[in-house]
Amino acid sequence: MDPTLKNKTISKLKQSLPALSPRLKAVAKYIVDNPSDFGLDPIRETARKCGVSTYTLVRMAKTLGFEGYENLRDPFRQALVSSTALVEHPEWVDGLREVGDLGEVQANAAVNTMALVQRSLERQTPEQMERVAKMLLAAPNVYLTAVRASYSMAYYFHYVGRMALPSLQLIPRHMNSAIDELNYAGEGDVMIALTFSPYSRETIEACKFARARGVKLILISDSDVISSEFTPEETLIASVISTHHFGCYTGVVALLENLLALLVHLGGADATKRINSYEDLRKDNNAYWIADKKH
Repeated sequence: MDPTLKNKTISKLKQSLPALSPRLKAVAKYIVDNPSDFGLDPIRETARKCGVSTYTLVRMAKTLGFEGYENLRDPFRQALVSSTALVEHPEWVDGLREVGDLGEVQANAAVNTMALVQRSLERQTPEQMERVAKMLLAAPNVYLTAVRASYSMAYYFHYVGRMALPSLQLIPRHMNSAIDELNYAGEGDVMIALTFSPYSRETIEACKFARARGVKLILISDSDVISSEFTPEETLIASVISTHHFGCYTGVVALLENLLALLVHLGGADATKRINSYEDLRKDNNAYWIADKKH
């Protein structure tokens, strides 16, 4: 079997996505976002996860030029190097399951959390992470945007990242929109956008506006197929599958921590100096507060 067939198939799915019917589009997006699960699961389970019939999966295979569904799945199965879950569960997880119903819920959430971190980190190649970090450090201005639940992670990344990357700006600020903050952005600048399903229309519009201004775009998401209206320079994928009704973002935070580590390392002595200065400031403030309280 052609060892590049999996990657070729994913590329073909991305290119054909805009022209597909809604049901085939759902299948294509699922395969692109979950190649390991697609290689592992039987056809009925994949159909359930996609929300389509098994016939639609067969039709997807035919549309891509394969003789049948198994021919489509084979290159993904051959390329499979890990599953979505951890290979070994810690003993304490089994202990949780013995407690009762709530212990079972906690155990399932714990295993899911650890699996998301593993799966999100194994997707990031050193080459891409280096490209992203160097792109950020070379930019005159770096904008960081997110809304709703994603905003909390953007805030944390900005809070820590600005010590290694002084050009980092969290947008929108105050009551503005992200587009308002991008009014003076231009070529050479970079924008990082965080968005996860269901994708924010405000973030998508900001991405379109930034690209129209010549701003380079780094997308951090659970999919690299979120909109056909713009193309990012780089996309970093993190899994957010959850055992409850909202996304689980531990994989995203792990990815951001890796990127912060690279920025601090590449920032060298200047980054270290800024971090030390911040730590000294906190010590001075704490000493002032203690002295003031005594008086």
